[in-house]
Amino acid sequence: MDLTPEQQAEAHRLFDALQGPFLEEARRLAELLASKANAQLLGKTEFEVRGAVHRLGAQALQTALEGRKKGGTRAPA
Repeated sequence: MDLTPEQQAEAHRLFDALQGPFLEEARRLAELLASKANAQLLGKTEFEVRGAVHRLGAQALQTALEGRKKGGTRAPA
């Protein structure tokens, strides 16, 4: 992906900001999966994993939004 220098700087900022939350969630996921027998990996555990991944996505979006200029968008006149 070709990024402008400004986009590359933003990507680095986001990467740095997301490392902590992503690693913490990865640790929790590893513990969850390690605690389950093979027969328990699907079903309820599968939904717990999906929930964790959705939380990570939400964290990524929130982090991206927090770094942007504040203010709403305006409809074209």
